[in-house]
Formats: sequence, structure tokens, C-alpha cells
Amino acid sequence: MLSQVCHSGFQSFTQRLLPWVQSTILNRSRHVQPSAIRHVRSWSNIPFITVPLSRTHGKSFAHRSELKHAKRIVVKLGSAVVTRGDECGLALGRLASIVEQVSVLQNQGREMMLVTSGAVAFGKQRLRHEILLSQSVRQALHSGQNHLKEMAIPVLEARACAAAGQSGLMALYEAMFTQYSICAAQILVTNLDFHDEQKRRNLNGTLHELLRMNIVPIVNTNDAVVPPAEPNSDLQGVNVISVKDNDSLAARLAVEMKTDLLIVLSDVEGLFDSPPGSDDAKLIDIFYPGDQQSVTFGTKSRVGMGGMEAKVKAALWALQGGTSVVIANGTHPKVSGHVITDIVEGKKVGTFFSEVKPAGPTVEQQGEMARSGGRMLATLEPEQRAEIIHHLADLLTDQRDEILLANKKDMEEAEGRLAAPLLKRLSLSTSKLNSLAIGLRQIAASSQDSVGRVLRRTRIAKDLELEQVTVPIGVLLVIFESRPDCLPQVAALAIASGNGLLLKGGKEASHSNRILHLLTQEALSTHGVKEAVQLVNTREEVEDLCRLDKMIDLIIPRGSSQLVRDIQKAAKGIPVMGHSEGICHMYVDSEASVDKVTRLVRDSKCEYPAACNALETLLIHRDLLRTPLFDQIIDMLRVEQVKIHAGPKFASYLTFSPSEVKSLRTEYGDLELCIEVVDSVQDAIDHIHKYGSSHTDVIVTENEKTAEFFLQHVDSACVFWNASTRFSDGYRFGLGAEVGISTSRIHARGPVGLEGLLTTKWLLRGQDHVVSDFSEHGSLKYLHENLPIPQRNTN
Repeated sequence: MLSQVCHSGFQSFTQRLLPWVQSTILNRSRHVQPSAIRHVRSWSNIPFITVPLSRTHGKSFAHRSELKHAKRIVVKLGSAVVTRGDECGLALGRLASIVEQVSVLQNQGREMMLVTSGAVAFGKQRLRHEILLSQSVRQALHSGQNHLKEMAIPVLEARACAAAGQSGLMALYEAMFTQYSICAAQILVTNLDFHDEQKRRNLNGTLHELLRMNIVPIVNTNDAVVPPAEPNSDLQGVNVISVKDNDSLAARLAVEMKTDLLIVLSDVEGLFDSPPGSDDAKLIDIFYPGDQQSVTFGTKSRVGMGGMEAKVKAALWALQGGTSVVIANGTHPKVSGHVITDIVEGKKVGTFFSEVKPAGPTVEQQGEMARSGGRMLATLEPEQRAEIIHHLADLLTDQRDEILLANKKDMEEAEGRLAAPLLKRLSLSTSKLNSLAIGLRQIAASSQDSVGRVLRRTRIAKDLELEQVTVPIGVLLVIFESRPDCLPQVAALAIASGNGLLLKGGKEASHSNRILHLLTQEALSTHGVKEAVQLVNTREEVEDLCRLDKMIDLIIPRGSSQLVRDIQKAAKGIPVMGHSEGICHMYVDSEASVDKVTRLVRDSKCEYPAACNALETLLIHRDLLRTPLFDQIIDMLRVEQVKIHAGPKFASYLTFSPSEVKSLRTEYGDLELCIEVVDSVQDAIDHIHKYGSSHTDVIVTENEKTAEFFLQHVDSACVFWNASTRFSDGYRFGLGAEVGISTSRIHARGPVGLEGLLTTKWLLRGQDHVVSDFSEHGSLKYLHENLPIPQRNTN
């Protein structure tokens, strides 16, 4: 009986797990239509590549963005990745996720190989199960079930565990890959298989044949027979590496098979400059050969044979052999489900090993420089910050020819690639530079009373006074498209408010941005704060910049609504100030002036249709239909070649009408306009609240009571009476410039100038005051007296 029970448990252990694996994988795609499961390509949420995958091996990729071209990839799964927290059994959910990602990449036409740990952990689970089963039967015959908890499990030998677990591990992988119609094959190797020339050729041939047949090779060291590694015998050069663990195996395999990319998954985010978890430990984004002396390695993983030092040595060895390497976290629940595909897509995940060291600083270093430079900037006297801005304004006019020459290069390169509205944004002129200089001088004047201004003074108690003062936000990241004139505007606002600044401009304005940034740093150098404003010139993707939550305090996007939405979605714990859409309305009331309406509509829609403050929907009171005023509006729009879309109510009034609008929530950004009919000012307000974006909305009327009702009841950042929507602008508001227009209801709203880049802090000055003195039986009482605010000299 005992033998039957043991045999049953031992044989069925893996089989009982397989249905769980199948259900786990299928649950990940329960929302998918049944037909999609037969075609992995059509249901994966990971976009398929459109870039060529073939490349000549021999040199590793220099930049992360090039990883999308990787054709042959090795993924190494460390013990901590595949093993459960109790070190006895596999983390099946993580494995299912990893298999899904590998399958997606395989179905993109890549050649995927796995180097996996886990046989020892799986075997330990199986052997413990069998031991418990055997002991429970024996003890049940003698003392009943009460003693089961007291049973001791002997220490299990690793080789025996590997022998018992290898077949089950492979069975799990086969079951998982089968769900994606992918075949997997197992290969067990030892160090001798690489050093014996015949075995090495055989292994190489087997792997190539499997890849040719679209099969995923799953490689592991044969832990049941492998001898202990000789100390200091590995990594002796590009042609010799001892396979003593799966890190060295993965590196050796990657070089032997001329792979493009080796992904090493561990239980840490990547390589840190000191042991992870220690104070001031910083993740190294890019690691270069020769940087080992700047890293302090900690202890190895709780379960693996090697540690981070072994991984780095193996990674550098593979890099020397022409394979790019990324070390990343494969256990974090929020990222492990897409870590492999993120790496291949070139996203900033883990530590990327590169042989090409950039000439300039990394974006992390730029962030640190902006932070320290911004703090120095904030300590300057207001007059000194104003001097810097005045100097920059002078440079914009003095260096006009150099600026326009650089801008001409951008315009020539963009010709035929950018739409006309974007080309207009990209263009600089003498008049634009003169306007910029005027705006900067306005900012300099307003900066005299910005940082350190006292907003409130309170006497808490005798000799205990509290002040609330203005201070910079910290480090700003401003991402802008096409508009190089944005750079000096934003830089001046950051200088005036004492903020550090990271600037990320579009590639289409690279020449213009470069010279404008150089002039900005020249102006900053007059007071020794050159590094406060940084221009990001590396190949950083916007999504990667949005992850720098420890370096950036506020993100301000300047560009298309799509750019703003992308940044708001990508921001990880960093506030984003801006607007995703600029759906601006103008309501023409029944008492509107005929002379004013056409001027206001033309200026709002036609002067600059690509701007976020351009008119998108014109609301007409129904009493104006079929009147000379209405005809005059339509005639003007036709002359200006504005395409008209009819709202549902407007279309119902006309026998022959323009095409009915697809959506009343449309930002056209071009010479297109929606016209809709409303019954009253309240109807117009309701329409704006339902379909608007809280940007800028206008009423045109001669009735002051109606106008005031509109101004008070429309809940938008900017609400105007008898004025063009295009006045919604920092320069036109007298702010000197703006970092953007915010439709948020928190912190700053509308055109955001200097005031919107400040926050506050509290300063308490006392003399040995303690809270216990103010308790019920204490000797002191709170006064909470408001004190006068001192006036600063702004001359």
C-alpha cells in the first residue's frame, strides 16, 4: 500500500500542476476572443516590430534604442526569478509571464533562447513532497495524524534535487509554450561541452538547427553531474570562460551563438554603484568596460550560485564578444510582466552594457547638475537673477545672425517632413527674437519679488514667529516640440523662479535649440550657475524621462495634445502640468455686435489654427440663423478657406448642410471649425461644460448682464468677453512668457508664468519652545496673531 501511495504521488506531481499552468496562461488572456488564441500575433498587447531584424554580428549595440533590431536573443532566468519565496518550488505566475513575452518575441520573427535555473528548486519541492508522503504513511500507522507537523525533513543534496526536478521543469515549460503554439527543446550542458571541440561543434549545430526550425532551446547546466567550478578559472579572456553557473553559461552561449542581445533577469533592478538597499545606492543606467572600480558589490542572491559581481563579469565578457547585455529585475510584480519586451523595445529598464561611452553626461547626471545648479540659483539675490535674464535677452538680439543661421538648417532639414503649421512653429525671425527679448525683460522685472517673498506672518506665541515664504518647486522637465523660441522663454522663467531645468526639445529643432542653450548657459555663467539649465541631447525617450521621479519635481509638456496625453500616461509619480486638449468655444449671443463677431471669429480661428488657444467650436444663438450676421460669418469662413462641420442641431435646421461632425469633442488644429446652434446662454454654458476641455471660452454680446453670467458660470481656465481666444497666452497676459497653459485645478491654471513655478515653505523662529508648554496644564498659550508682511524693495 505504501509503495502504491508513493508511486502515485511521485508520478502525478507534475501532472497536477499542468492544468494550473494552462488556466493561468488562459486567464491572462480571458478578455481575448477565442479566435485570437489560435493566432498569437493578433491578440498580444505588445506591438509588432516593423524594423528589419537582420544585422551583421560582431559589434554590440551602442544605444538602447538599437535593441529593437536584435534578431537573436538569449534570456537568462536567475534562480531568484524562477524560484518561490520559500525557495522550494517555482514561481509559476512569473514563469507564465516570461513565457508569454518570449513567445511574443518569437512570433515577431526573432530567435529566442532561454537559459534557466529552477531544476534544484523544483526537485526540492518534489522530493520534500515524497518524503512527507512516505513519513506520513508510516507515522499514521503508529501515532495518527497529530504528529505530522512535527516531522523533520532532512537536508536535501542539490544534485539529487536537480535530477528529480529537471524533467518536471521541462514539462512545465513545454505546457506553457504549447499555449502559444511554440515548440521548446531541452539542452543540458557542462563545462566540458564547451571545451571539447567535437562536443562544442555538436552543441553549436544542434542549437542552430533548433533555431532554424523556430524552436526555442531551453538550456541549463546539468546540475546532476556538473563538478564544482575551479576557483578563479573563469573569465580569463574572450576565448575562455568556465561554465560554473548560469550567468557564465548564458554569456558563453551568447558569444558561441553570435547573439545580438543577452538579457539577464535577477531579483534586483540592475547594477547599482553600491549594494542595493544601502544608503545612496544609485541604479547605473549604462555601464561601460572599465567602470568596475566605481562599483561596490554586495552579497549574492538568496538562492543563486553567483552574485552581481559574477553577472557583471559574464556581461562584460559577452560584450567583448559582440553581444549587447541588459541586467534587469525579473521579479518585480509591476514590471515583470513586460520587462523582456520593454528591454527589446529599447525602453530604459535595468542596466545596459555599452562599449560606446558618450561624450557628454548622462541624463541622470544632468538631473543632478540641474538640481545643484537650481539650488545655487535660488540663493542668488533677485537682482542677480534679473541680470542673468537681461543678459540672455541681450544675447538673443546680439547673436541674431548665428541663431537664424542655425534655424535655417533646421528649416531646410524639416522641409517636406513637417506639416505647414509645424514648420511655422519651427521658424524663427528677427521679429520673433525681438519679441522674445522684450518678454524676457518683463520676466526679469517681475523676478525681483518672486523667490523668498513672505506671504503670511503669524505670532504663534511670545518669541515664536511663523512665516510662509515662496520657494522654487525644484527641478522642472519641459518637453517641447518644434518651437525653439520656447527654450529661452522657459529658461528665463526657471531662472527667475530659482528652479533647475531639464529641457527636451524635438529633433527637428536640434540646431536652433543647441545655440539657444549655449547662449542661456553663457548668461548663467555671469553668476556661476551655468549648470542650472540642461539640454537633454542623449537618445532618451520621453517615456524614460518620465520615470526619473527622484530627479524631477514637475513635468511641463509643450506641444500637441497627443504629446501631452502620452506624457500624462507615462509619468510615474511626477506631477504633469498642462492640458491634453484645447477645445476652445466662442458663443455668439443674440445681442452680439455685427461689427465685432467676424473680427473675433477670424482672429480666433484663422490667425494661427494650430495653436492650442485657437477656436474649434462656434456656438450660434438660434435667433441668428438666416440673418445677415450669420451669412456674414459663413462668407468670411469661406473666404478664409475654413472647412465647416455641422453640429447635430445645426444640421437639422438646414436642407443642404456641411458634413455632420463626428464628435463635438474635436480639436482640429487646422482650418476646420464646428458650428452648432444653442437656444440660450445657459444652453451654451451646458454645451461647453459637456464638450469643452476647460481651456479658453468666449462670449460675444453687447448685453453686460448676459456676459457677466457667462463669465461667472463657465468653469474654464480662461473665460473672455468680446475678445479673441488667442489672448490666452503668457506674453499677452503680461507674464513675460509662459511655460504652458494648464487646465488643471490644482496649483496653477491658465497661462503659467513665474508665479506658477513657485511653491511655499514655512519658517518657524523660536527660543527653546516645546509643544508640552502649550498643553492643558502648560505655562504658555497660543496667540495666533497675524503680523504685517514686510514690503520688499523691488526697485
